[in-house]
Amino acid sequence: MKLQKALRAPSGKFHLNDIPTDATPGVKDRDDAEQQMAELQDQIATRQEDLFINDRRSVLVVLQGMDASGKDGAVRKVFSRVNPAGVEVTSFKVPTSLEQHHDFLWRIHAAVPPHGKIGIFNRSHYEDVIVVRVNSEKLLTTEQQADKDLWKWRFKLINGFEEMLTKSGMVVLKFMLHISRDEQLERFKSRQDHPEKNWKLNWGDFEERKHWDRYMECYEDCIGQTSTDYAPWYIIPADKKWYRNYAIATVLADTLNSMKLPPPAVTDPALITTDIDQPRSERD
Repeated sequence: MKLQKALRAPSGKFHLNDIPTDATPGVKDRDDAEQQMAELQDQIATRQEDLFINDRRSVLVVLQGMDASGKDGAVRKVFSRVNPAGVEVTSFKVPTSLEQHHDFLWRIHAAVPPHGKIGIFNRSHYEDVIVVRVNSEKLLTTEQQADKDLWKWRFKLINGFEEMLTKSGMVVLKFMLHISRDEQLERFKSRQDHPEKNWKLNWGDFEERKHWDRYMECYEDCIGQTSTDYAPWYIIPADKKWYRNYAIATVLADTLNSMKLPPPAVTDPALITTDIDQPRSERD
């Protein structure tokens, strides 16, 4: 729980530049983190099974971050021991024509996990207050661009949406993978130098780097406006992949453990007391 407090995003105004991207709070070194990682993965797998059996609660993990910050890698590592049947991963791409004809939360609500499951959003509704805001001239109508209260209202809608989810039995955890601009470039170069990683390259990613400072401003405003007691943001130093995975796994495992999920009560005593070795006719 101490690490959760250390990584919890401040409410209100703050500067991401004040938060190191290569920090490793809560752990001595990589060897220490990787030794703990196996236990954390087991805890997450066990608690996910409890979540499924209880069938009264659900968990939503939101992963946001700049390109190459490690969203896919975190999913693979943190959830490597979880039963795939108990996890739903949704990657939000550019909205389809159908999605564009609805409000920005329409496709999000349709993807939230049902009771008993963990849902993972690889990008999320926050694209509509970060990417869309940075590229507002290209992605918004003239009327929307003229609306001075657009972002204020979207933040309010998001907060209300997430509060509704938590009131319905869902735990919402939001992680901003905080990578440095230099580290992002190194990862882009690695994708360029290794043929098996070429498919991850997109020229648009290089174009978006030109707006880095604007992205940081939008993240700061977004996190400050939407980090709440019921749906907190955690800022995860992500320059070191091993630490990124360790930090997310620790926060998630601690949260799942704190839920203390009891199994549902058996309503038919015969299910417990009946000798199942007896022939059916004798049992009846």
